[in-house]
Amino acid sequence: MSSLIFNSFLDDLARGLIDMDTDTFKIMLVASAYTADKDAHLKRSAVTNEVTGAGYTAGGIAITCTVAKDTATDRVTLTFSSVNWPTATITARGGVIYKNRGGLASADELVAYADFLADVTSTGATFTVTFSSPITFQN
Repeated sequence: MSSLIFNSFLDDLARGLIDMDTDTFKIMLVASAYTADKDAHLKRSAVTNEVTGAGYTAGGIAITCTVAKDTATDRVTLTFSSVNWPTATITARGGVIYKNRGGLASADELVAYADFLADVTSTGATFTVTFSSPITFQN
């Protein structure tokens, strides 16, 4: 599988349900058994096989999004910050970014799935997720 943008994210943006500048976002880690479905998965409640282990809390951690508009190239980019789980003992295959509403998983809108392309393990060490490229919208 490869990284993807959930189709519901684009719909939620167009309808004003997600504001990348002001909303709170989180990233949760998932095991290799999770198969992201960009058409069918709409909310965090659809995400299965979240990792468990020392140093990891269910639901993941906050992640920052920076929005940049470039009128010279007619594009907007969404760049996500790196995140760390210090002293974690976990194995993850990917991460799911979602809008955190602070309540039920059935209310949290999905944004994107980042595939690590292989299982990544940390044993009592810092587990870091760094994004190599932004989400880009170009006109």
